[in-house]
Amino acid sequence: MITKEIIIEALKTIYDPEIPVNIYDLGLIYHIIIKENDVHIIMTLTTATCPAAAFMPEEVKTVLLETGKINNATVEVVYQPKWTRERMSAEAKDQLGFN
Repeated sequence: MITKEIIIEALKTIYDPEIPVNIYDLGLIYHIIIKENDVHIIMTLTTATCPAAAFMPEEVKTVLLETGKINNATVEVVYQPKWTRERMSAEAKDQLGFN
């Protein structure tokens, strides 16, 4: 059975290409929706013009499917609410010197 913890662990292996922090601790993941063995991720990017928009959603989907525990993964990119530094974990803020 898929759990939120398994999904978070997988998401933490994906790093923003411009910021050396994983996308989960960076605060880019807004919602993780699990229905049986299907997962829907609602996420954002640091800016609407982020170059990662071209590949990040597909990378998230691929990493989730590679867990071998998910039948289907979908990723929805939204820009509201807008991403801010406040969404970052304390660990990410420390790593980037924001605390």
